[in-house]
Amino acid sequence: MSPRTNASTRGSGQEATRPAETRASSKVPAASKMPTATEAPAGTEATPPAEAAGTETAQPTQAPTSAKLPAASEAPAAAAAPSAAPAPERLGALRRFAAAARRGRGAHLTSCAVLLAVAMTAGAVAVGGDGQDAARALPGVSRAVDAEVLLRGDLDTAIRSLQAHVRQQPRDFGAWATLGLAQVERARTDGAPSRYARAERALARSLALRPGNDRALAGQAALAAARHDFTAALDHADRALERNPYGERALCSRIDALVELGRYEEAARAATVADRRRPGVPVFTRYAYVRELRGDVRTARRVLHQALAGASGPADVAYVATALGNLERGRGRYGVALRHYARALAADDAHLPALEGRARAQAAAGDRAGAITTLEQVVARSPLPGPLVALGELYEDRGDRAKAREQYALVDAWTALARAGGVDVDLDTALAAADHGDTAEALRAARAEWDRRRTVHTADALAWALHREGRSAEALPYARRATATGYRDAAFLHHRGMIEKATGHLRAARASLTAALELNPGFSPLGARAARAALKDLEAAR
Repeated sequence: MSPRTNASTRGSGQEATRPAETRASSKVPAASKMPTATEAPAGTEATPPAEAAGTETAQPTQAPTSAKLPAASEAPAAAAAPSAAPAPERLGALRRFAAAARRGRGAHLTSCAVLLAVAMTAGAVAVGGDGQDAARALPGVSRAVDAEVLLRGDLDTAIRSLQAHVRQQPRDFGAWATLGLAQVERARTDGAPSRYARAERALARSLALRPGNDRALAGQAALAAARHDFTAALDHADRALERNPYGERALCSRIDALVELGRYEEAARAATVADRRRPGVPVFTRYAYVRELRGDVRTARRVLHQALAGASGPADVAYVATALGNLERGRGRYGVALRHYARALAADDAHLPALEGRARAQAAAGDRAGAITTLEQVVARSPLPGPLVALGELYEDRGDRAKAREQYALVDAWTALARAGGVDVDLDTALAAADHGDTAEALRAARAEWDRRRTVHTADALAWALHREGRSAEALPYARRATATGYRDAAFLHHRGMIEKATGHLRAARASLTAALELNPGFSPLGARAARAALKDLEAAR
């Protein structure tokens, strides 16, 4: 899902738990050999989702296949220059940009953001650039490139190989489509939205060579989702599926778009269809998230365990184990979550979502020093809003306000960079600014996002922004809507409880705040502390 796309902090420790776009999509076996999400393997809970009951189960004998691109590990090590600047340089560039913004050079922020985008991806081999080393290093690539094979390997190596290949074979529409998708996926992990323009050019080239090809349309769906244009993502996914009903990327993007538009019933049906057509790790994780959004954590957990059992490579293991860690951490089961993160990092010690999840679980379990150390590693490599806000709150919790302010300023810098890359960042702006910035700007951004899509996350963001602006009576209906689907999130409950307290609904406030702390007592270092203080006040007023 969008996304994101990695899970990003949603203010006061709140986070979006939707699946990140699957970077590690393993090759999926033929449908007749792969159990669907509704088929529990032996020893697991076997409660199929209600909407799957009675659906047809007939499968094609085999999903469409295509020739494969050599795995990234097959390419010689002497490839072209790295596709992104070293982590310290990227973080340093972001800090310089934030400092310029604080000095009041707001009129130049857009042009500065363009320069920052270059710094963030320094050393990248641009599409159509020279890259002779990569061209010499690349073995032959089949004309029919399959994104699934690309995405289960190392993205930087795969991007360099694809760039060299399209220089040698500029009419390979499949390679252009896969290159575009790879740039989208890489942007999600390295925090460089400037890659989206490269993805757009590569996908346009693919469509110019072969109009209407489903791989490029699926890539456009992923790109639109990454930019948070979920209406366009849904349109592109539908068009791709008209041409290839079994395209895994398009099936997954369709689920993501429906979820992010708040169309949860349709998303559930889309997940069931995708599960019938292309059962496998990418579909399973989305299926699980749709169930979680409807309050069915039991099925979500069972499906994720099934996905982990079927994971065929280190990247898949890291991805699914991290999703399980996030699910358990959200339920306050920190020891279980840490074991899942450990498994993810054993499979891929550089998996940033697992590192971020581990840091959050460490903080929740009381290891604040360990959490800070881990998050510092994360933001040095990928300075995205989620880990930046989480790190800032940990600094603030220990009394280091100067360092905390620096992290919040970096969020503003990243936001400007993302906007320059065509990304809608109003939700990120609303949630960060409501607690750590300009509350009026938070409300503007939240209203804009609510006008575009009405999800539980946008309802919560608008409720909290209204409350922080002193408009709690207006906020209450949105806070109630955020918790109406059955989705259980401690930050949502905290926000609702604080709004109920401010509007005089004291009994409801006690219930909401108690539920937040019982569900996930360490959901946020600052938010949990505020919830406990509010509960103490409510008890004293009885």
